[in-house]
Amino acid sequence: MHVFDHGSGAPGPQPVTTAHSPALAMLGVNLMVFMATLDMSIVNVALPTLVKALHTDFAVIQWVILSYVLVIASLLLLVSRLGDMHDKKRIFSTGLLLFVGASLCCGLAPSVHWLIAFRAAQGIGAAMSQSLGMAIVTQISPPSSRGRALGLIGGTVAMGLMLGPPLGGVLIGFAGWRSMFLLNVPIGIAALFVVHRFMPFLPPIKEGERFDIPGAITASLTLGSYCLGMTLTQRNGFSDPTAMGLLGVALAGLVLFLAIERRAKAPMLDLSLFANPFISLGLAMSVLVFITGASGFIMPFFLQSAQGRTVMEMGLMMMILPFSMALTAPIAGSLADRYGSCLIRIIGLSILWCGTMALGGLTVTTPWWGYMLRSMPVGLGIGIFQAPNNSAIMGEMPPHRLGVGSGLANYARVFGQSTGLPLVGTVFTSLVLTSGHVGPRMELTSAPPDVLAAGVAGVFRWLAGLLLVAIGLGALTWLLTARRNHAQRG
Repeated sequence: MHVFDHGSGAPGPQPVTTAHSPALAMLGVNLMVFMATLDMSIVNVALPTLVKALHTDFAVIQWVILSYVLVIASLLLLVSRLGDMHDKKRIFSTGLLLFVGASLCCGLAPSVHWLIAFRAAQGIGAAMSQSLGMAIVTQISPPSSRGRALGLIGGTVAMGLMLGPPLGGVLIGFAGWRSMFLLNVPIGIAALFVVHRFMPFLPPIKEGERFDIPGAITASLTLGSYCLGMTLTQRNGFSDPTAMGLLGVALAGLVLFLAIERRAKAPMLDLSLFANPFISLGLAMSVLVFITGASGFIMPFFLQSAQGRTVMEMGLMMMILPFSMALTAPIAGSLADRYGSCLIRIIGLSILWCGTMALGGLTVTTPWWGYMLRSMPVGLGIGIFQAPNNSAIMGEMPPHRLGVGSGLANYARVFGQSTGLPLVGTVFTSLVLTSGHVGPRMELTSAPPDVLAAGVAGVFRWLAGLLLVAIGLGALTWLLTARRNHAQRG
C-alpha cells in the first residue's frame, strides 16, 4: 500500500510501502463513524424510558444527549490539530478504545449522573476518532478514488442517523435501554482489531511542530459556548439570558482566538488556509447545506400534529431522507473522482433546492406518497453534495494539515446543524404565531392543522432561498476552478 501526497502544489513525503490493507483500514474507520453517528440519534427515542428507569426528569435527561454532542463540538479542532503533530493511527485507536470502554460504562451506569458523565467520556472518544476519519482516508487512499472513499463515510453517517431511532426502539423493547450502549462493545472490538491489524502508522508529515495551548483552550471554550448557547435558544428562544450570555462568550472567544492565532508561531488553526477560496467556499456551502438538513425536527409538527399520523408512521416516513442520503453518497464520490467535484456539487445543490421547494408546497391533505416524493430529493441532494465537497476541501489541504482539514469539514456540519436548529425553530414559530390563529402564549401543537402545515411549508420556502446562496457559491467555485485549470494549461 502507499500513503499518498494529496496537497495542492505542496511538497509531500515519498510513498511509504506497507503490508497493510487500505480497504480494511477504511472499514475500521467506517465502523467507528457508524457507532459515533448512531449514538447521536439512537438515544433520542430512549429519553422517556430513561426518565422512568433512572427516576429523573426531562431537564436532567436531556444532558445525556447534550454532554455527548457538546464534548465532540468542543474537541474537534483540538484533536484534529494533534493529528497533524502525532501518529493519526495512535490517536484514532486511543479514541476508539475510550469510546468502547465508555459505552460499556454507559450500559452499566447506576444513575443518571453517572450516565451523563460516561456519555461525555464517549464524546471524547468519538471526537478523537471522528475528527481524524477523513484525514486518514485521504492519506491512505489514492487521489483517483478519494471521492469514493469519502463518499462511503458520508453513506455511513447517513446509515447511522437512519438506523438510530428504529434500532433504539427495537433494542429497548426486547433488551432494555442498556443494550443501546452495550451494542457498541462487540462492534468496537471488531473495529479495534481491524484498525490495529490493517491500518498503517501515519506519523506527522512535518516534524517539529508545537502545540498552541492558548489557542486550543480558547477554541474549545468558544465552540462549546456557541453550541450550548444555540441549543438553549432552540428550547427557550433568543430571549433566554443564559443563551445570549453564552453566545456573547462565544463571540468574545472568537475575537480572542483570531488574535491568538495571528500572533502564534505555531497556530492551532492556520488562518492562511481560509485565503484559499476553494477551502473557504467549500466550508461555507457545507454550513448552508447542514442548516437546511437541520429542518427535520419540525416534521413531527406536520406529520403528527397536522396530519394526525402515528409515531410509527412518522418514523417510517422520516427514514426516507437519510436512506436516500446513504444511497447516493458513495455513488457521488465515485462520480466526483471521474468528472470533478464542482459539477457534482452543483447537481447535488440543485436537487436539494428542488426538494426544499417541493416541501414548500406541503398541505394538510398531502398523501404519504406525496410527502415521500418531496422528501427524497432533499436526501438525494445532500448525499450527492457532501462527498464531492469533502473531497474538494481535503484535496486542497497541504499534506501536513490533513488533520485540521478533517476537523474543519466535520465542524462545518456541526456548526450548520447547531445553527440551523434554532434558526429553523424561530422561523417556524414566527410563521405560526403571525398567522393570527394562535395566541402568543398558546402551545404550537394546539394550532389548527392547516396553520401548522403552512408554517412547515413556509420554512422550506425560506430554506430554498438560503440554498440559492449555496448554489451561487458553487457556481463561483466552478468558475475559479476553470480559471485555475486554464492558467495551469497555459
